[in-house]
Amino acid sequence: MRAAVGDRLHVHGRNVGNADHLGEILEVRGADGAPPYLVKFNDGHESLVFPGPDCVVEHEPQ
Repeated sequence: MRAAVGDRLHVHGRNVGNADHLGEILEVRGADGAPPYLVKFNDGHESLVFPGPDCVVEHEPQ
């Protein structure tokens, strides 16, 4: 998984009825775009995320 600052992290809900979470990547702490990522989610909280298989990076258009 590779990301850049400004990309969006989409975390899919793991169970039926659980909402997806969307957030903006504020900081990439791994080498060459690798995790972990500092993410600001739509509800306002910030978290250091080590994405799992339920996550997708949505790249910001150039």
